[in-house]
Amino acid sequence: MQKVICIHPDDSMLVALTDLAPGDVVTWNGENILVSTPIKTKHKLARRAFAEGDLLTMYGVVVGKATQPIRKGEAVTTDNLAHYASEVEIGESKPYHWTPPDVADLQGATFDGVVRADGRVGTANYWLIFPLVFCENRNVEHLRNALEGPLGYATNDLASLTFQLLGEDMEAPKPVVRPFPNVDGVRIITHNGGCGGTRADARSLCKILAAYADHPNVAGITVFSLGCQNAQIGMFKDALAKQNPHFDKPVLIYEQQQWDSEEKMMKAVLQDTLTHLKEANKVQRRPMPLSHLKIGVKCGGSDGFSGISANPAMGYVSDMVVAVGGSSILAEFPELCGVESSLIERCVEDDDKRRFLGMMRDFEQRALSVGTHFADNPSPGNIRDGLITDAMKSAGAAKKGGTSPIVSVLDYGEQTDKQGLALLCTPGGDVESVTGIVASGANVVLFSTGLGTPTGNPIVPVLKISSNSRVASKLSDLIDYDCGPIIEGKPLPEVAKGLFDMVVATAGGQYKCKADRLQQYDFIFWKRDISL
Repeated sequence: MQKVICIHPDDSMLVALTDLAPGDVVTWNGENILVSTPIKTKHKLARRAFAEGDLLTMYGVVVGKATQPIRKGEAVTTDNLAHYASEVEIGESKPYHWTPPDVADLQGATFDGVVRADGRVGTANYWLIFPLVFCENRNVEHLRNALEGPLGYATNDLASLTFQLLGEDMEAPKPVVRPFPNVDGVRIITHNGGCGGTRADARSLCKILAAYADHPNVAGITVFSLGCQNAQIGMFKDALAKQNPHFDKPVLIYEQQQWDSEEKMMKAVLQDTLTHLKEANKVQRRPMPLSHLKIGVKCGGSDGFSGISANPAMGYVSDMVVAVGGSSILAEFPELCGVESSLIERCVEDDDKRRFLGMMRDFEQRALSVGTHFADNPSPGNIRDGLITDAMKSAGAAKKGGTSPIVSVLDYGEQTDKQGLALLCTPGGDVESVTGIVASGANVVLFSTGLGTPTGNPIVPVLKISSNSRVASKLSDLIDYDCGPIIEGKPLPEVAKGLFDMVVATAGGQYKCKADRLQQYDFIFWKRDISL
């Protein structure tokens, strides 16, 4: 097995593919390098000697500055390297030329999509329940409990295990025949917003909830309001009208302060929701062109292999989706630090170049104003597994976006309405970012991880892609697809095409992602405070 890999010919560092000990000799391009310090798998060793202040590169871009001399063959760590990203300006640039992957064999290919009245295509058919304020979270949970079991959507029930542990005899629950087979589930959102905070927070919440209500994966909505909160019913309706002036799905809204009994209200809610579920059940999947795919690409719990295996494979899938006429969304602006220039070069429109750079600078300035910086983005787990600066992490994270031209730059919650790759301003936090990606219209999310994460979403499948086979095996109940074979030498396009097939199967309802099997339906909206 190869002991090291060099990602870009100009890189200052090699990546260790296995643990290295002092005295080991590694070879790259015919050059032998004597290892002088212990170097763990996924971490980096210097290809040559560096003086204090020298800039080091990975993926062909600057990712850090030496804080002390580094010997050839020595481990590059947080002790001798600090985050550094090159300054970025918009200058004269040549037109960007893209060579798309060969997708000739996909001509005429389809997935079984859910088609709405306005022609938009979803990958699922859900009834969505949510509150306008956190005070109503309990009622949302009660309604879910009243519906999931009787309608055959409940899974992973630990109640029988509880009885066994108590020493009680309990018959296994009888399987429920789903009365609404064309409704894929009843999904809920709970949150901690809607009151307190600022009016801007309430408007942001309503904007995101309106985007979820309008998403083609949603058949209709049941909404709970208390009555006195900041996020008023009128504010939500205004957001819904702005989101889609022609919105025509069922909207059931209940304001608790207008009822003299919670029990009466809940009975009415249940009866009305069941009535509309009968209508939602009339929708059936039918074959739709792959151009209706809108994927989002995200990473979380990343490791030193993420930028070598899982992220480039997802980038290849992103390029395939764009090549067949679909759309892709690359988010997480704090994890694009240091690669702005290459992304600006890919923007089709000059306005998008300026908007992207402006958003990046604004994000960074707001972080600086509260005493933090993009450099604080890597988590302890990232650093422990080889991602020791934000620029290093970003250079690998950007690989998720492939190589296609960038056709739009979006703020949090804005919709992608162009075919091609979009950049979306979100934090790097897993759930805040996925929440925004779905609000922008993604109907399948690809999520790479090197350490493992259960993250999911209420209305869109989130496929978990591992960067290494060890985590894929250890956390097999979380991981959908393993890109570890790339590290072992399997061609990246071959692995990526297998992942693309899984995306199509997921979009068509033939594959159920692990997050959905575990009922991992996460939702956190970004209040525009500082979140890296």
